[in-house]
Amino acid sequence: MDALRKQLVNLLDMKGAHLGFDEAIKGIQPELRGAKAPGAPHTMWQLLEHMRIAQWDILEFSRDASHVSPKWPEGYWPQGESPQSERAWDGSVAQFRHDLEEMKKLVADEKRDLFARIPHGEGQTLLREALLVADHNSYHLGQLVFLKKALAGGD
Repeated sequence: MDALRKQLVNLLDMKGAHLGFDEAIKGIQPELRGAKAPGAPHTMWQLLEHMRIAQWDILEFSRDASHVSPKWPEGYWPQGESPQSERAWDGSVAQFRHDLEEMKKLVADEKRDLFARIPHGEGQTLLREALLVADHNSYHLGQLVFLKKALAGGD
């Protein structure tokens, strides 16, 4: 794998300057998943689902010309503040991980030109979409970690 692809996969893996996804969600107590910290606009559930939906949308746009994105902005956020069940939380986590792996496979595929315009897009490239996933995940992962600490009273 060439150097750029390797760096992109590492970035998508959240390796580097801050926590990865699994470390960030580790130990989040079920009773805190739908709680809001004072002044916070979202719950951990809302952030997790938003990350999952946005990442899925970017992945599908990157590989499927027939993909239809959710309506902005409401289609990118869950309806409720809390997961309906432990299974809903676990399913969202599993889907996030799966779609992240799929995005990494796209980036690592040497048959795909990272710089070629996506034919059904408006100038986007696979490189741009991979960077968008990494940037978006990083931003909201920071919010998730902040909420986890604020709600659990930890540092």
